Amino acid sequence: MALFDLTTAELYQYRPVPQSPTDFEDFWKRTLSEVAEFPLDPVFEPYDAGLPAVEVFDVRFSGWGGHRIAAWLIVPADGRDSVPCVVQYLGYNGGRGIPLDHTFWAAAGYALLLMDTRGVSGLGGLPGSTADPVGGGSPQAPGFLTRGVLDPHDYYYRRVFTDAVRAVETAALAPRVDVSSIVLAGGSQGGAIAQAAAGLSALVGLPPAAALVDVPFLTHIRRAIEITDAEPYKELIRFLATQRDKTEQTLATLDYFDGLNLAALGTVPALYSVALRDPVCPPSTVFAAFNAWQGPKEISVWPFNEHEGGGSQQRVRQLRFLKELL
Repeated sequence: MALFDLTTAELYQYRPVPQSPTDFEDFWKRTLSEVAEFPLDPVFEPYDAGLPAVEVFDVRFSGWGGHRIAAWLIVPADGRDSVPCVVQYLGYNGGRGIPLDHTFWAAAGYALLLMDTRGVSGLGGLPGSTADPVGGGSPQAPGFLTRGVLDPHDYYYRRVFTDAVRAVETAALAPRVDVSSIVLAGGSQGGAIAQAAAGLSALVGLPPAAALVDVPFLTHIRRAIEITDAEPYKELIRFLATQRDKTEQTLATLDYFDGLNLAALGTVPALYSVALRDPVCPPSTVFAAFNAWQGPKEISVWPFNEHEGGGSQQRVRQLRFLKELL
């Protein structure tokens, strides 16, 4: 892939036509209606993390299929009765780790609900705590990207995105959280999840106050696999290289989970970020979703960075964005 897959001027104007399935919204409404049959049953167990400046809770709630999903709730121990909350989603292969790994938002005065991603062992550096009891009934390449990919009802990210919506519902019931100031955040896979959950939460009547979407994965997938061989998209390429007669079936499934289509459901204020030398989530794929987003929006562009994006400087921008918004 070229470092710049389009010129900067072309990126700002890049608006591909979404290939949204005709039953796209109905599919997601049915999915969220099905999970609503399972009681959310959130549990917030006080946890001694050895961090006197914060209150920590080991959280469990019911996600897709009623499966129990782990999370951390970390709240500043500053005496306030109600604080804004960031619901954060994790990057590919990363688990929730321990509370010490996630103190940034509490230091900034926000509560944090950090959702564990189902099925992750922790190859991304932090161990996970949540199983994925459903593996899908079709072949897959190693990794998560092709798990159940031949049927949208079996696909791994149907479960993950549903868990993410339930995490928003859990945050709204969490101790000391201001339900009117819930923000969704994540980078890479986490950015894809935050992007999806922001639009899907509105379908169940609980739209967040804002979304922070950094270098999102799983976005404009059809283009991504044409212009990059980087992981994790490489998993999909390996799968299609052997399942030669399943290309259209696979892509048709992915259309239900593509950030390009899900971004079009987003109506709340959003701050995106993109790195113009990113081989993992090519910049045109990020701009495609950014331009599809329907709510007020800004984007931070990092011309000389790869998938790390803006790093801590992007976090400074996020703090300023939220200060002005909230």
